[in-house]
Amino acid sequence: METSERLHGVGEYYFSTKLREIEALNQAGKQIINLGIGSPDQPPHLDVLAVLQQESAKAHTHAYQSYKGSPIFRQAVASWYQQHYGVALDFNTEILPLLGSKEGIMHLCMTYLNPGDGVLVPNPGYPTYRSAVTLAGGTCIDYTLTEAQDWLPDFEAMEQQDLSGVKLMFMNYPHMPTGQLPSSNLFDRAVAFAQKHQILLVHDNPYSFILNDSPASILKADGALEVAVELNSLSKSHNMAGWRVGVLCGSQTVINQVLRFKSNMDSGMFLPVQLAAAKALSLGQSWYTAVSAEYALRRQKAVELLQALQCTFSSQQAGMFMWAKVPAGFADGYAISDAVLYGANVFLTPGGIFGSQGNHYLRISLCSPVANIEQAIHRIKNAGLASA
Repeated sequence: METSERLHGVGEYYFSTKLREIEALNQAGKQIINLGIGSPDQPPHLDVLAVLQQESAKAHTHAYQSYKGSPIFRQAVASWYQQHYGVALDFNTEILPLLGSKEGIMHLCMTYLNPGDGVLVPNPGYPTYRSAVTLAGGTCIDYTLTEAQDWLPDFEAMEQQDLSGVKLMFMNYPHMPTGQLPSSNLFDRAVAFAQKHQILLVHDNPYSFILNDSPASILKADGALEVAVELNSLSKSHNMAGWRVGVLCGSQTVINQVLRFKSNMDSGMFLPVQLAAAKALSLGQSWYTAVSAEYALRRQKAVELLQALQCTFSSQQAGMFMWAKVPAGFADGYAISDAVLYGANVFLTPGGIFGSQGNHYLRISLCSPVANIEQAIHRIKNAGLASA
């Protein structure tokens, strides 16, 4: 049986295949230290787990749920946005719970794209943007991000293109994979750009609480709700990646349009998960401070690892990764990643998986204990890679 045409040009997700390779190496006795994937290794707050346990024990919580999600969870999201981002949202009309924000990327593409519609995607950027656009029949149009421009969009360069067929634009700050924070006027400029060209601006915002004292939302910009939506997630900020809890925030019109598609794809999120997520969003600042403090310790060790490999990097990065330029002794990020994997049994992510602009970079995940990163440094030095 042939696969559908929509799968043409869409390969299996890089980490899906790489994890199988790493598993095979582990089975061969290699004991790979995986510093590649951004999956938090710490648990959620104990109070969050307690709510999940208590609510799961109740007989009435196991039925199908509302397609729009529990009002308790939506109210918690609204309060969270007001408290931490200074953004006022109507919990009843401007918030849609998602089974993880990755789902929302696909839903938005399927809701708005017709075959051939253009979508501006960052290069480098999260690979799911590109695959979701392709699966929905759209056409990816790269906008280049460079270290020389602090990994920020060059709106003047984009203005030189024919944007008449562009419907969507994906943006993501703090940026993954580079860790770049938004400049003070970035969101205002992005909203003005979207207004001028009648583009729906999709801001993906899962990293704003990790190693960042100033969380920001694009929805705070004047006129943002007219042209922009924001995806957010509890995966990183609350150590709940496997729970699959995310939200789409935007105008009532967009929320209702996306709901038309989403309601045909799933039957709502398990209620105890939503109630536990609401508890997570009510946690005080001490939670975010503690989470970032642990990542700060790990980042110090990641810096040592990068220095051992003679990589160069910015010290001003947010999020749970470190992004670095590979030294001249390696052709690209793939070369150094393979050298470290097969020479030292340590996996680091090649930057090229995020787009051609990442070819000469690599990414280290901070989602591993300090002791693991220290062991990785030891292996790299013992393998002679520190002087490569």
